[in-house]
Amino acid sequence: MKKIVTTVIVLHGIIAANAQGSYGCNEEVFNISAAIIVTLAILAFILAFLKSILEHRLKNKIVDKGVPENVVSSILQPSTAEEKHRNIKWFAILAGIGAGLLIVYYTQPLDIHSLAIMALSISLSFLGYHLFIKHVDK
Repeated sequence: MKKIVTTVIVLHGIIAANAQGSYGCNEEVFNISAAIIVTLAILAFILAFLKSILEHRLKNKIVDKGVPENVVSSILQPSTAEEKHRNIKWFAILAGIGAGLLIVYYTQPLDIHSLAIMALSISLSFLGYHLFIKHVDK
């Protein structure tokens, strides 16, 4: 949550600093902001992927070593519901970003409406993920 708030504050500051009398967004500022956000999303995906690989290797080593059953059951307890649907969550987020970028591409020139389109498409992807989780839990 802190990362989201910090990102929003930084983006708001960048846009406010470059407004220069209008509410528009300079194309260079938009490109830099988009590059930073995409880089953060890719790095978060890589970290989550590496975490799952390392956890899998750790679990295999624990099973191979013959650790007592009560210790193994406490370490290998089933993952939470969010971790079970991690791939669906990333699909929803990346699909929302892709759809937003596609819409922004066809509604040139880049301006403040581009940021609104991206925010709306990402929020719709989170809504879709929430509805998916709600449907699966039933």
